[in-house]
Amino acid sequence: MTEPAIKRAVAFVDGQNLFHSAKEAFGYTYPNYDVNKLAQAVAKEEGWNLTGVHFYTGIPDKADNAFWNHFWVAKTARMGRAGVDVFTRTLRYRNKSVTLPDGTVHTFLDGEERDYRPKTP
Repeated sequence: MTEPAIKRAVAFVDGQNLFHSAKEAFGYTYPNYDVNKLAQAVAKEEGWNLTGVHFYTGIPDKADNAFWNHFWVAKTARMGRAGVDVFTRTLRYRNKSVTLPDGTVHTFLDGEERDYRPKTP
């Protein structure tokens, strides 16, 4: 079987990983990316036919962080209207502790995605 002349591609984007990678690489402190444009640029560069874009991110509850809740609800709604398949989960916050090199313990709140999948026996 021969490969097709133009390959199809589907993009899967983890919003938090993309943001933290852009922050580390370019110093961005705000998730101002456009996943459609990014996926289209990559597909065009490779000569692929982009057939879908899927986006996933955790969203803080309004009571925990109203600003970021509103931001992500609005941003994912725009993505959905632009044809991106969006999947979100609510974040929950837990205290986490780490031991620093000097031996002191630092405790902080860390957001984690809630897992609503039923537990299998």
